[in-house]
Amino acid sequence: MNPQEKVNVYFGAEHPFKNGIAKLREIILTTELKETFKWSQPVYTIQEKNVLSVSKFKNHFGIWFFNGVFLSDPENVLINAQEKTKAMRNWRFTSINDIDTDLVLLYVKEAIENQKKGLVLTPEKSKSKSFKIHEVLKAALENDTELKTAFALFTPYKQKEFSEYISSAKQEKTRQSRLQKIIPMILGNIGLNDKYRNC
Repeated sequence: MNPQEKVNVYFGAEHPFKNGIAKLREIILTTELKETFKWSQPVYTIQEKNVLSVSKFKNHFGIWFFNGVFLSDPENVLINAQEKTKAMRNWRFTSINDIDTDLVLLYVKEAIENQKKGLVLTPEKSKSKSFKIHEVLKAALENDTELKTAFALFTPYKQKEFSEYISSAKQEKTRQSRLQKIIPMILGNIGLNDKYRNC
């Protein structure tokens, strides 16, 4: 499927917040943002730069602003849902009735203007990209050429996430279980935390 078909499937799927995300989409599409599909959700861009995305979860739905840290947030509705994300901010809703069209539009338009101004928080670069791959993962890579090749395609940061996922397990049984979980992800070029990333 092309990105637009994936977007249509996302919004068309039955979900408790189907009407809520449809309303957010309707508001966003009144702006100059271009709709596409990345990281398993609709993403809205300008000049090919990610501005925001619409997401749905079990208990809420909402908007991720990729550089939401720069939004003035007059109503204090934005949260930093993940500590490791410095720039992203999330606006959560639990009902379609929570959506104030004019207010959402205000935030979206400010996000667009901020992107046009080039207000982007650059991630801090690690002083050292080198890290030690855990022995369990290292052994698996050495014994499987296809796996080793696929692993090499990831950025050092994502490689480190896989390694730390293995090393953080206290028992060997858990490490092996985690290894079996990530092998299909590595072969499928899916980062360990890709489903949580929106940029």
